[in-house]
Amino acid sequence: MRILYINNDGAGFADYLEIAENTTVEQFFKIKMSGANASDYMIRVNRQPVPKDYVLQENDRVTITPTKIEGAVLSS
Repeated sequence: MRILYINNDGAGFADYLEIAENTTVEQFFKIKMSGANASDYMIRVNRQPVPKDYVLQENDRVTITPTKIEGAVLSS
């Protein structure tokens, strides 16, 4: 099945991907962001936060955005 994947990590990109039926958001994250900690990212499907066990559907739009930007300076 086909979904739109938007990766906002680093330079970012968007592309259509073919994934297996019954793939959950958690499984998709582990495949695409191997070695990354999910708690460091905001993961949305169709612009809405979803639970990790959400099963992706045909034409879903998955966005993965880091919540921590490496090298950023915090101002007070």
